[in-house]
Amino acid sequence: MSEVEKTRKQLKIKAGVAKRLMKEVGMYRKEVEQNQIRLEKLRADGAEEWDVKNAGLLVAESEKMVTDSSERMARAVGELRDLVVLAKKHPELSSDEEYLKAEEALEEAAL
Repeated sequence: MSEVEKTRKQLKIKAGVAKRLMKEVGMYRKEVEQNQIRLEKLRADGAEEWDVKNAGLLVAESEKMVTDSSERMARAVGELRDLVVLAKKHPELSSDEEYLKAEEALEEAAL
């Protein structure tokens, strides 16, 4: 396998990982919002202490997952960025589909 083929394969893998982790972070953020709303509703309704405590634990757990996923996403995006810089040294990859997808993933991550 040539250097270009290896780079192309790594671009595909790392772009996929970055996109998956971006979705994961979004899901966990949405989960935090939903659990926070549920917790506030339980408090407003005067629910049992155990239910309120349990809902609070769910919020905390979701917030931890947001932090963890964000850190993993940042690492994945950094690795992808480094690989894109390396791929720019190979002119034959400049119009390659995997290279373009990797660039697109980096743009999405920047948002």
